[in-house]
Amino acid sequence: MVVIEDVRPLGAELERSYQVYVRGRLKFRVRQIVYVAFSLDERVMGFAFPKEERAALVGGEPHKFHLPSASDMRFNWVHADLAALDPIEARELVVDAWRMVVPAKVSRAYDLAHPTGPG
Repeated sequence: MVVIEDVRPLGAELERSYQVYVRGRLKFRVRQIVYVAFSLDERVMGFAFPKEERAALVGGEPHKFHLPSASDMRFNWVHADLAALDPIEARELVVDAWRMVVPAKVSRAYDLAHPTGPG
């Protein structure tokens, strides 16, 4: 089971990333682009994810992942129940979401500095 504190440090540690609170919700951003957001009750984590792959993710593990609201389907976004994730998986989802919003050279530099992943 994951709690928000398992992934919160990544919001400040990843290059170009920072944490903000918007209407009481913690969000991770690069510039103005939100790549991770938590629900008010901190039970659900929304994260950037490729549109063309999200149906497979949600269909493969519906107990963990679900689609965003109909109005948010236009975005590259998926939701995860934190209670169904383990800490390493949650950190990997955050890093993968961050990769979607930073330049490739920044992502490659992270890989060189963290050859075993974010775990």
